Amino acid sequence: QVQLVESGGGLVQAGGSLRLSCAASGRTDSDYTMAWFRQAPGKEREFVTSITWTIGSTSYADSVKGRFTVSRDNAKNTVYLQMNSLKPEDTAVYYCAARRVWITSYHYWGQGTQVTVSS
Repeated sequence: QVQLVESGGGLVQAGGSLRLSCAASGRTDSDYTMAWFRQAPGKEREFVTSITWTIGSTSYADSVKGRFTVSRDNAKNTVYLQMNSLKPEDTAVYYCAARRVWITSYHYWGQGTQVTVSS
């Protein structure tokens, strides 16, 4: 079992920045892919970015490329999402997720953290 706890959400003006954190605990000895998803009101949950624990390979949704950066601190078992040049359309609940690298679906989820970008 892996437990994920997000933090760092809040209210920010358009053009501003926020950094989200995802602290992982439990059986984190295996190789995982960590990801951030988001869900805006009335919309489906969408993929934002992912990173692998060991190699640090990353992937980004086109909507956030060049603005968001995912990173990890293996010693702290924490994944970060640095969000710059925020737009009102980035407003959503952001979720941290994890999966074993050989499994295609994410099966561990955090409780989510609200990010609100005002215009």
